Amino acid sequence: MPNPKRRHSKTRTAKRRTHDALKPIGRSECPQCHEAKLPHQVCPACGYYRGRQVKPVDEA
Repeated sequence: MPNPKRRHSKTRTAKRRTHDALKPIGRSECPQCHEAKLPHQVCPACGYYRGRQVKPVDEA
């Protein structure tokens, strides 16, 4: 099994790890109630998706 001859520098290791950071979740605005929701998902606040209500939501 091959082993590395020399250690990788801190710069080289950091360059490899630049893509490991977590990215924020993309949110869009619901056109009905203007709440933040995930794209391509039913709005949890009002139950609308693409202009029609697909999930009943009890208003409390």
